[in-house]
Amino acid sequence: MYEYTYVQTSLGGFFTEPKHREIIEEYAADGWRLVQVLPLKYNGHGKPTDYEIIFERPLS
Repeated sequence: MYEYTYVQTSLGGFFTEPKHREIIEEYAADGWRLVQVLPLKYNGHGKPTDYEIIFERPLS
């Protein structure tokens, strides 16, 4: 059996740096495993702007 956690983020833009690597490393250090990255919102050109990062780990 597993437990899951969900983190919403963006991948950065012209004026912001992406934070996805730091988020993944932080959760991995706590025993979470990356399962999937899902796009949540899109801009007018069809480009994803917001994402949900899904992690899992065995129940203890």
